Amino acid sequence: MGGLAWDGARMLFSTIDEGFIRSFDPASGQVAEYRKFANRINGIALAPDGRLFACQDGGRRVIQFLADGTAAVTATRLDGAIHNHPSDLVVDCAGRVWFTDPYSRVIAFGPQIFPPLDHASVLRLELDERHAWKIVRATYDTAAPRALQMSSDEKTLYVAEGEVGRKGPRELRAYPIRDDGTLGSFRVMHAFGTDYRGEHRGIEGLCLDSEENLVACGGSGEAGPGPMIYVFAPDGAVLESHRFKSGAPMRCAFGDAGLDSLYLTSSDGCVYRAQNMGRRGFKRW
Repeated sequence: MGGLAWDGARMLFSTIDEGFIRSFDPASGQVAEYRKFANRINGIALAPDGRLFACQDGGRRVIQFLADGTAAVTATRLDGAIHNHPSDLVVDCAGRVWFTDPYSRVIAFGPQIFPPLDHASVLRLELDERHAWKIVRATYDTAAPRALQMSSDEKTLYVAEGEVGRKGPRELRAYPIRDDGTLGSFRVMHAFGTDYRGEHRGIEGLCLDSEENLVACGGSGEAGPGPMIYVFAPDGAVLESHRFKSGAPMRCAFGDAGLDSLYLTSSDGCVYRAQNMGRRGFKRW
C-alpha cells in the first residue's frame, strides 16, 4: 500500500502492486476505483488547483492526473539523466512539487537502459519561464530519503532519511527553506538506532496537524520498539507514541469532515482509520 490524500470528500489511496488509485467515502463506507493502470503509484498529493500528483515508482517519474481523466508526465531528467524512483511528495502553495527520489530494489517497467543517478536526493519540480516542468536538486546530503512534509508557513521541509539495509543514519530531519528555494543545513529531530535484533526501521510516512506538530509512522516488528505512530513537536520532542499492531505502517494522512481522523496504509494491504484521537489535520489550502 502507498500514499494517501484527502480531496475534501474522499480519502484517495494507492495500491502499489495492483496499480490502482482507489477512494474511500467515509459517508457511505464505499471503496471505488479512482484511477487504474497507474503503474506502481506510491506517494500522492493534491495541488492548490485540485490536480493530483503522484510518484510513479514503476515509471521513474512524477505524473499528474487531470480533471478530464487523463494523465500527464512532468519532467523526468535532472542534468540530462533520468532520476531514480520517486517515493513521496508534497505540493507547496506556489504549485512546486517536492519529492523524495531514493533507489528502489524493484525494477522499473520497460527496458533497463537508464542507470540510476549517482545520488538519492530530494528533488523539486517547478515551471520554468516557458511554463515547462524542470527538476531542481534540493538536498546534497541524503542517501535514502523516504518521506517528506512541509511546515504550515512553508519555511521548513521535514525529511525522513535512511532505510534499513543501506549505509547511513535513519533520521527525521528539518531543513530550513530559504527565500530562493534552496535548503539550509538540517537539524536532526529524531534518530533511530540498532538493537540486538538489528537496525530500527525509520519513518515512512509524515503528515502535519493543525497545531504544527508532525505525525509520523514507521518502524517494524523486525527490531526496535515495533511499528509505531509518533507525534513530534516542531523542536523534535516526542509528544505521543502509539503501537501499531497491523503490519508495518507506510503512509499517513488526516481526513474526514474537519480533518479529525487519521488514516494509515500498511504493509498488510489494508487502510486503517483512527477516529476521536483529539487531533486535526492542517488544511494547506
